[in-house]
Amino acid sequence: MNGVKRFVAGAVCPRCGEQDKLRTWRDEVKEYRECVQCQYLDAMRLDGRNDAEELVTRVNQDRQAPLAPGEQVLTFVPMKPSAGKKSNGATD
Repeated sequence: MNGVKRFVAGAVCPRCGEQDKLRTWRDEVKEYRECVQCQYLDAMRLDGRNDAEELVTRVNQDRQAPLAPGEQVLTFVPMKPSAGKKSNGATD
């Protein structure tokens, strides 16, 4: 099915929700689907592998950098909603 784009009957676009607007085609490496209404484009490898590796962020790293001399970790504890109200002496 190289280069031949075919509509998928009854398929609903994941972005705009329109029915019968998705078409699909494949090349040697990937299978694509595209919405002709909102230009949504998605691709999936035919061999099942992921395209990209996970990006390195502060959240998925195993170890943290040590603190510099004089630095400390601060932990903020949320206040109770009633703790910020001032009492005017009247009782409820």
